[in-house]
Amino acid sequence: MKTKFIILFNLLFFSLNCFASSIEYISIQEVKVIEGVFDGHEDYGYNFITVHADDGSEHTVTFQKINDDLLNQFDLNAVTFIGKKFKITYQVKIKKTKDEFGFEDEEEILTITNLEEL
Repeated sequence: MKTKFIILFNLLFFSLNCFASSIEYISIQEVKVIEGVFDGHEDYGYNFITVHADDGSEHTVTFQKINDDLLNQFDLNAVTFIGKKFKITYQVKIKKTKDEFGFEDEEEILTITNLEEL
């Protein structure tokens, strides 16, 4: 009887361990503020061009999500705001997933939490 219990316990433990390995984990890393010029909306997100203070180089930051209230206030799906400069407050989230082989994958998700037109 004791052997059956040990075998059953081990079987349940390994089954739950395999199930847990496919679960997604999302952690909020930090909140950031930048200034950028709106460059348009694509299927994958909202693009803003920013300038590095140290060397003056430009790069594009893509935000995958935006709060619905902000999207109602600033219709970034239309062309109206392209070329306008904004102060952007956003949240960085790290989405971690494990596949069935135990390999971990990380995806960074940027969500706009506040916009101010400059």
